[in-house]
Amino acid sequence: MTSKLTFDAIEEARPGRKWRARWQRSWPDYEAWFVARGGDSGPSRVECEAALAHHMPELAPVHARLTQLAGGSDRAARFLAGWCPPAYLGGCSLAALAANDDVRLLRNYDLSPELNEGLLLRSEWTGMPVMGMVEFLWGLSDGVNAAGLSVALAFGGRSTVSQGFGITTILRYVLETCASVEQAIATFERIPSHMAYNIVLADRHGQTASVELLPGGGLQRMDRALATNHQHGPELAERPGFTQTAERRAHLELLFSRAIAPDALNAVFMKEPLFRRDYKAGFGTLFTAEYAPRTAALTLHWRGQQWHQSLDAFREGSRTIHYEQDARSEQVPDNLTDALAGLRTLLVPGREAEFDSWLNDMGTHQPDWARFGTLFIPR
Repeated sequence: MTSKLTFDAIEEARPGRKWRARWQRSWPDYEAWFVARGGDSGPSRVECEAALAHHMPELAPVHARLTQLAGGSDRAARFLAGWCPPAYLGGCSLAALAANDDVRLLRNYDLSPELNEGLLLRSEWTGMPVMGMVEFLWGLSDGVNAAGLSVALAFGGRSTVSQGFGITTILRYVLETCASVEQAIATFERIPSHMAYNIVLADRHGQTASVELLPGGGLQRMDRALATNHQHGPELAERPGFTQTAERRAHLELLFSRAIAPDALNAVFMKEPLFRRDYKAGFGTLFTAEYAPRTAALTLHWRGQQWHQSLDAFREGSRTIHYEQDARSEQVPDNLTDALAGLRTLLVPGREAEFDSWLNDMGTHQPDWARFGTLFIPR
């Protein structure tokens, strides 16, 4: 099976025509997701905007401008505020290293090509030049700013939801307002995340770190600047066999113990077990992001090609990437049924019986993954 995703690099210092075009293209799908996941029963617009003004006041004017460009509806305002959003999951492997005057932060983004925006945006929305991969139309899943701070996220392995902001909004705020790893960690500690996420950071001074954010607020700092999709508390990660999160972390730990050079990380991230090709099941590596904080630069890596960008020499353009499904993942592993059962809480209401029927069929039939996907999309 082959799938594809087009990546766009766009520069717009202040939210305007280009951002509105992306909104108009992507909002119908996001709106359907937001409604299906119960977003309309969440906090009111007044509550969302008050939370944003309290926790991230520098972003309040940006949010107001984006809401205006989006048409001004209450639903758009609440979605964009990112306060207590519906649950969302993903993969990712992260690592940051500094040695011999070189600093790198690496991230493999693991998901389905159908679920990624493919947008690299350079902006100056609060005056700070920022460049990163966009999620939820203005949040960031990884990025770098002109101060030389780079940050990336990975899902923490649990679908528990509490009161807090969507992590991509927090990541945007950190890159808009912080200049160092320590400043960023203080900000992550102050602002509550609505779910468990793992964060890896690096700055141009050679400081690196990793923190685990807890649902509803709080964090713990880890010994090494690396992360996959589980945390180190008493709660167990969901789908550990499917995501191979422990195996990926162990691989990174081994590399760190061997004192790998920072500029050698990208080659490691392009190989198994960090590089994933199960696109059909929503767990394939869509890109490898390699950030160089000292030059505020980013190189996006794919097998066979790469795309270099920097804040000082940003070039708009597009790249279409084709993905090949790993034939081995067409076979159903023994523990996959149990792993998929953990997604029951994310179903569209009323489709539980179909979900159970699909799981029962897995034992005797080739899985119909297209049918499975429809169980999470409103009719």
